[in-house]
Amino acid sequence: MTARAWPWLLAWAVLTLAGAVVLGSRDLDRQEEAFQTDARIAHRLLSQRAVQHDAVLAMLALLQPETTPDDPRRRLPAIFPQLLRVERRLQHESWPADLAAQGVAEAEAASRRLRHATTAESGFAGGRLWLVLAAEPASYALQLDLKGMVPAQEWPAALTGAMSVALERDGARFVLNEFVPGPGLRQLAFRKPLASDSQAYEIAIARSVGWADLPWTVLLLWALAVTAVVAAHFRYHSQTRARQRAEELLRLGQATRLNALGELAAGLAHELNQPLTAVMANTQAAGRLLAEDPAEIATARDAMAQAVAQAQRAADVLGRLRRAIGQPGTGEPSAPLRLLDNARHTLDLLEPECRARNVVVQLDGDAKATVVADPVALEQIVHNLVSNALQALECVPEPQRRLEISVLAGQGNAVLRIADSGPGIPADALPRVFEPFFTTRTGGLGLGLSLSETLASSMGGRLAAANSAAGGAVFTLTLPLAAKQ
Repeated sequence: MTARAWPWLLAWAVLTLAGAVVLGSRDLDRQEEAFQTDARIAHRLLSQRAVQHDAVLAMLALLQPETTPDDPRRRLPAIFPQLLRVERRLQHESWPADLAAQGVAEAEAASRRLRHATTAESGFAGGRLWLVLAAEPASYALQLDLKGMVPAQEWPAALTGAMSVALERDGARFVLNEFVPGPGLRQLAFRKPLASDSQAYEIAIARSVGWADLPWTVLLLWALAVTAVVAAHFRYHSQTRARQRAEELLRLGQATRLNALGELAAGLAHELNQPLTAVMANTQAAGRLLAEDPAEIATARDAMAQAVAQAQRAADVLGRLRRAIGQPGTGEPSAPLRLLDNARHTLDLLEPECRARNVVVQLDGDAKATVVADPVALEQIVHNLVSNALQALECVPEPQRRLEISVLAGQGNAVLRIADSGPGIPADALPRVFEPFFTTRTGGLGLGLSLSETLASSMGGRLAAANSAAGGAVFTLTLPLAAKQ
């Protein structure tokens, strides 16, 4: 991953995390609000049942029904499923032994003192509670099934799941929905007394909201949305930066072109100055010789011939410079030629320089390796590479000066390898040897290798540079082989 991508990755992480925190917090608030709503519904339902029980006892105490086959006390459990038994005690009677054992008598005494119904506490923990109302001439007791106080179809669905629901009073506790909330992101709790003096219990509801309760689908969609937005911005900025870089490179290329033209103009002026001066001198001399009496025609003819030669020399300079800058259409037509013969011809041209430097030259390889190339351009590349190698060999003692040129063919390409035993190319300069105007030689323009690479590319080949393990520089020119006729 590039260093430029790290800020965008950090922005993605921050936005994703911040959005997840906000969305998660809002969902937790929503769940807490829903929890409180369900808890209030449960409290209202239980309070309604408690008031209903008080109303049943008040009705019985008011009507004081006699024991008959159609005694309404017998029909009450069918009407109210949470009523398990309905009992009464006349003033001259006692409560049945099983009721007395459960504290119904004490509850009646407390009801008479408080003047409202009250409960016998002994049955609370077991979920079978006696509610007693003292009245005249008879007192009444209802046995309540605490779990059946609210029918399942009326109970909020959420309270039958991962919630703890219980009734509590004076340290006693009866569980309506068994669940032990564990540790989580948020602990939810609700506690409120029932709206009944006779059944003064507190409903206690608790729930734990954990990681599994978070809206993972929403969080995933948020992460995907942030990813899409950040990726779009990253792409936009990358494209903008690439466009700016291209514009800068274009401006730099234009400036480089102007500098190159300046350098070429200076070289052109230097190269043309001598032949043009010679042309002028010879033509003036020819004019004077012809003006003499008698005219020295033979001598004047020689002067004109020298002027023509110098003019041809100027034309050659211009042609060479045109080929050097690699303008389309200025080179000679491509033709099949043998790479080893071209290298041998170039060595013949540079033989005096090799001899002057005492360089041992070795030339071998596949003599039949034929490529389709511009002869002048190919000769210019090889000439430039061999000239650079000869200059590099001046830095080592004469006994160590060796130049090896070889040609290999295979896999559709021919490779010309030029290796010298010089000091090699500095490691920091090796990646830049083909850059225009980059040179390690004092007084060099830094155009030779750059133009050579351009010429190689124009012929469908490539030029590469490296250092030999044994020392010295190695340049390889790869060109496609000519198709067999």
